[in-house]
Amino acid sequence: MSDRHDDGDEFGLASRTLGGLPIVNQVLDRLGLPALLAEALPVDDARVKLAPAVAIRLVITNLVLGREPLYGLGEWAARYDPALLGLTGEEIGLLNDDRVGRALEALFDADRASLLTAVMLGAIGEFSIDTDQLHNDSTSVSVHGLYRDAVGTPRGGKPTPVISFGHSKDHRPDLKQLVWILTVSADGAVPLAYRLAEGNTVDDPTHVPTWDGLVDLLGRTDFLYVADSKLCSRAAMGHIAGRGGRFVTILPRSRAEDGAFREYLQTHTPIWTEAARRPGARLGDPDEVYSTTPAPLPSAEGYRIVWVHSTAKATRDATTRGARLEAGVAALEALDAKLAGPRSRFKTRVAVEQAATAAVAGAHAEKWVTFTVTQTITKTYKQQRAGRPGPATSYREILTNHFTVQADIALDRVAYDAASDGCFPLISNDRDLPDAGVLSAYRYQPNLERRHHLLKSVQNAAPVLLRNAARIEALFCCQFLALLIAALIEREVRNAMRRAALDNIPLYPEFRDCAAPSTERILEIFAPVARHHLHRDSALVQTFQPELTAQQLQILELLDLSPSSYTQQA
Repeated sequence: MSDRHDDGDEFGLASRTLGGLPIVNQVLDRLGLPALLAEALPVDDARVKLAPAVAIRLVITNLVLGREPLYGLGEWAARYDPALLGLTGEEIGLLNDDRVGRALEALFDADRASLLTAVMLGAIGEFSIDTDQLHNDSTSVSVHGLYRDAVGTPRGGKPTPVISFGHSKDHRPDLKQLVWILTVSADGAVPLAYRLAEGNTVDDPTHVPTWDGLVDLLGRTDFLYVADSKLCSRAAMGHIAGRGGRFVTILPRSRAEDGAFREYLQTHTPIWTEAARRPGARLGDPDEVYSTTPAPLPSAEGYRIVWVHSTAKATRDATTRGARLEAGVAALEALDAKLAGPRSRFKTRVAVEQAATAAVAGAHAEKWVTFTVTQTITKTYKQQRAGRPGPATSYREILTNHFTVQADIALDRVAYDAASDGCFPLISNDRDLPDAGVLSAYRYQPNLERRHHLLKSVQNAAPVLLRNAARIEALFCCQFLALLIAALIEREVRNAMRRAALDNIPLYPEFRDCAAPSTERILEIFAPVARHHLHRDSALVQTFQPELTAQQLQILELLDLSPSSYTQQA
């Protein structure tokens, strides 16, 4: 806004947002990312007006603070102090989707493997990240469009992403997709490595190259590698164990060892040892208790199996089975009502049996609900010809089939399954790790799933809106680096809370307590912070620094970022 006085002087007030940029920049500087990008993306053409390293830094920063499409980066950046974005005032006007797109292509062509290795080794050293336990999982990233050209055609000797149909974890089988494979540490769920795979890639064969890549990154094999049941293959487990590695995964229900233990439970009562306990999900709910017991026999490969019993899972198993039983019986009762109707379309026993089987299967209750079909035949007589009946009237016999369906519950099967409610098996080659340690390692896996959620929601990685396959690959490299920065901010705040013996801080709206601050919420409370510059005839008269709230000051203290460093950062 401006204010014109009688003497002809004109005042103008320019506002520039600070927001969470100083916090993001603190992590960028500690990682040395601007310098690493400049080294990986040198400017070797005098015609380039916007350095690729500068553009890529802007993309990463934007992904952390809240994604804008590439064509909106210029408008988004104009709201901030250019120096905080690593830009000059002139470079703000140069931002457009074409220049940023070419910067993404330059990132694809660069030695991204060396860049990421340097970034990750720097992060591990600078932030003292414990890499003794690593977690791996994958998720699908949907795309809109046909992407006929995304078939892996090499660019500069490097394969581009293959976008295809596959098993959609987003439950969108109508969309093509990519598979995002991520590994994080058990120390703050900090992302350490990622791969972008073809859309129809299954998890089973991905673990060997993923583990090998982690060995190359860390220079050691003795870390504990934790993954879901797809790791439980003879090839993957044997590869890790044969090279001095350690793993923990869950044994799938399809394995014979699973069925053997559930059969064992029918006649034996193992000794369960409490391994973990946490409060119930709701106020007044009983504690959730996890107990462990070693399996009587090892796996077919000779690895140890640890069985776990969860009281919460036992309740869920029983509730789910009960609901399916009710649904199965209700489905058969509904079918029986149709059979009793005057216009039943089921004329044969085979048709009725098929309908009953489908009804029980539709309720997912075929394991416990059986049925009995009863057939009765009624005889009726009808005149051969129309007219008033008389002594000589002839009649023809009509036989009509009537069917009834009666539901029955296989109580022996229910009792068999109830004996193992709440139980699931974990498998590991580490014989020195206590049973409770095996469970603790696997229970950290949901923290990785939160990173997938952050990628798809806050960073808005899905659906992909770019058409150029090379740019898509490069954009996901930026997504990974943004995910890393967000995880480090969250980890720094939570670690500082532990050091200060703070169980929670007033971070939620209305200053409600928050026990586990997220980067999204941390940056959100800084979003309105701005610096104001008063000009007179284009000359700077005065700068008005923002006044920070007690809530913001507490966060800065936890991040070891002084208020003056935050407000005066340039």
